Amino acid sequence: MLDTTPKAELHVHLFGAIPPAVLLELSRRHRVALPADTVEGLREWFRFRDFAQFTEVMTALRPLVTSADDVELIAYEFARELARQRVRYAEVMITPAQLERRGVAWLDAVNRARRRASEDLGLELRWIVDVNRGLPEAERGYWADQALEAAIAGMDAGVVGFGLSGPEAGHPPEPFAPWFERARAAGLHSVPHAGEMAGPESVWGAVRALHAERIAHGARAVEDPVLVAHLAEHGIVLDLCPTSNVCLGVYRSLAEHPLRRLHQSGVPITVNSDDPTMFGTTLDHEIAALTGPLGLDHAAVPEIIANGFRFAFDPVAAA
Repeated sequence: MLDTTPKAELHVHLFGAIPPAVLLELSRRHRVALPADTVEGLREWFRFRDFAQFTEVMTALRPLVTSADDVELIAYEFARELARQRVRYAEVMITPAQLERRGVAWLDAVNRARRRASEDLGLELRWIVDVNRGLPEAERGYWADQALEAAIAGMDAGVVGFGLSGPEAGHPPEPFAPWFERARAAGLHSVPHAGEMAGPESVWGAVRALHAERIAHGARAVEDPVLVAHLAEHGIVLDLCPTSNVCLGVYRSLAEHPLRRLHQSGVPITVNSDDPTMFGTTLDHEIAALTGPLGLDHAAVPEIIANGFRFAFDPVAAA
């Protein structure tokens, strides 16, 4: 069924989804040596082991992404990976601060990739622009302003949402309320990260202060029955990423993940890959796990696949 069913992905980060073959092309293009020189070797190097390794990988990527052409290559080749899984619509997260620092015209680049993906692959790409909550407080306002201005300017280029990413612990959502208020006033949707490395209080903050329409992750909402009831009653969607949660140590295994309990409680959910190259997964893998270790009945799978289209921020494109 997975090979033939059209799918949508609503929670995936562009720079955590770079195909290894593209890393090789960029390393040759820029004459930058990487720790491996084969696709399989780069796949293993890129795969998440711990946060020190994550930082190493992100640092190593910077000299590989120095132009709009580099960003377009990454975005289009990632789109081809999605199309191979019969993904027909995706909302892709971009945190632009590092690109902005280097003067990379990333918005034009991803818009070119978006047009090509639509024409060549029948895949509709939309963008969610994130602000990194972990920036030093002295810089936070400046880069939040930059991200918001880029998001608003990009609404004609496929930007549909404004997000909040980065380390949740010690960085609650509430201080970012002014930027999300401006984003919503401009017509952007609110989709912050919460409830992964921090608990239910971060989800409450995202809902109350940022007026989240969907929560990126949110699995730990299950720890607060009142919150679960609130999400179900108000139709606030959790864009869950089970393999990511296990890789990051939130849960010890997929069998312990609360996806089934959240679904049975009436909370609307989608299933997604988050950083597929980094976590060694795909959207197909996440969907296949629904009736495996995640413990859902087969009858629930079509509903969850359909939710990817039902809760898309651009329902016309997702139709």
